[in-house]
Amino acid sequence: MAHQVHRQDFEFNSHRLIRIHHVWYSFIKYCEALKYGEIEKLKIQDGLPMLAEEVKKKVKFTE
Repeated sequence: MAHQVHRQDFEFNSHRLIRIHHVWYSFIKYCEALKYGEIEKLKIQDGLPMLAEEVKKKVKFTE
């Protein structure tokens, strides 16, 4: 069963706003918080991210 989210586009100060499913929003916020790293084996179900089985962070050492 596919999740249906009604998409609405609005023009506001030359920015385009769209509605997204709350699961995508959670995934985007997680990616923002991660900042750097890799997400491996991302599981997608019915077009939505469901699970990342393994998450690795990269640590950069500068001289």
